[in-house]
Amino acid sequence: MTELSKNISHLQEVIAANVRKRRLRMGLSQEEFADLCGYHRTYIGSIERSERNITVSTLEALAKHLGVEPADLLSEDG
Repeated sequence: MTELSKNISHLQEVIAANVRKRRLRMGLSQEEFADLCGYHRTYIGSIERSERNITVSTLEALAKHLGVEPADLLSEDG
């Protein structure tokens, strides 16, 4: 695995953990959060398992519905 792909993978893991943590804080199931965002439950699940390399637009949509800035989802302290 190249250094770049390791960094991308790590960032996917950070996003995954932040989305899951914030969704749970809101008391939402994956299905409820997916409906709120306009995505399918399985797509949200794959994001939370860090299986997806999401687009900037998706990052913005997730952040909006979680009530945070997109940068907050990219931060290890998020």
